Amino acid sequence: MGEAGNQENVTTFEEMAEVVARLGIVPLAPLIPEHPSVNGLTLAENWHTDTEHDPWRWRVRFPGEGLAGYGKFIKKKAVLVSREWLPAYLAAAGPQQSLEERYQSGLATREALTLLEIIRANEGIETRQLRSMADMKAKEKKTAFDNAVTELQGSLDIVISGVKQRVNADGEPNGWNSTSFETSEHWMQEAGIPPFEGSRDEAIAWLRSGMEAAWAPEAVTWINKALGWK
Repeated sequence: MGEAGNQENVTTFEEMAEVVARLGIVPLAPLIPEHPSVNGLTLAENWHTDTEHDPWRWRVRFPGEGLAGYGKFIKKKAVLVSREWLPAYLAAAGPQQSLEERYQSGLATREALTLLEIIRANEGIETRQLRSMADMKAKEKKTAFDNAVTELQGSLDIVISGVKQRVNADGEPNGWNSTSFETSEHWMQEAGIPPFEGSRDEAIAWLRSGMEAAWAPEAVTWINKALGWK
């Protein structure tokens, strides 16, 4: 199942949901060799049209409807992971230590720890409010904020749970929509997804079995290397 053989053949959210359910992991843009992406499977003219056929809207429908976890999970790139695969993926690719332990060991940034503490206490918080509560609204702190949010997604501590319309003091729409975040654990609980029952090695074996049944060999080889699975 190579990317080239699957260009521009998905036009509805339901069709894309079938692809994500079947393949387990689908990046938003081309990332995994010989493996489909949302961008590669859809028509360019449908993007950013704000219609039901707009794949940019689909990316937040997936987490909003509990069909897939969404975030910059692999190499700082946005990826959808189906609800069936997500528990095993978290067990296989997620951290073996808490963020607090990783911070104490020098494996996580202070900014990431600060943001995670806020997100834990305010599940579903949107970007602007998160920056404000973290005292990172200043322009010179934007890069550190963005890097910390990406860090937390890459470590699977958080997911993008949706997009919220910004409103002014009168409750009227005001400005661009804002991304919202939840801890992975909370999102799974809300979506009714139980955690993986097994070890990290068992989770990797479970995922490999699914990948080998549905992915191109080149894609399986790439993901194993990218995630450091031996």
